[in-house]
Amino acid sequence: MTETLDIDYFRGRLEARLAELRGLIDGARDQVKPVELDQTSVGRLSRMDAMQVQAMAQETERRRHLDLQRVQSALERLAAGDYGYCLVCDEVIPSKRLEFDPAVTTCVDCARA
Repeated sequence: MTETLDIDYFRGRLEARLAELRGLIDGARDQVKPVELDQTSVGRLSRMDAMQVQAMAQETERRRHLDLQRVQSALERLAAGDYGYCLVCDEVIPSKRLEFDPAVTTCVDCARA
């Protein structure tokens, strides 16, 4: 027996995640700006701390952009009628897996491979 997906439910979740990611990315722009190298205004250790915070913020931003791409791709698959199918084997992705991550692209078997 094949299950039917509640497309509107998953579209809503994906669109909400898209808006959340865009807000997070816009809000974090100041954290990835270059660190001031003037030692007269900031001490060496403070500058090193600021550079570490900047590096962590850059990695977080990179991951958010990847997640943003995954969500946008899922919305494109949804619009094309291909949502809920594994991109590797073309089998149906179980709704419980989509419930956990609506942007997932593979079934459990293909994810293990």
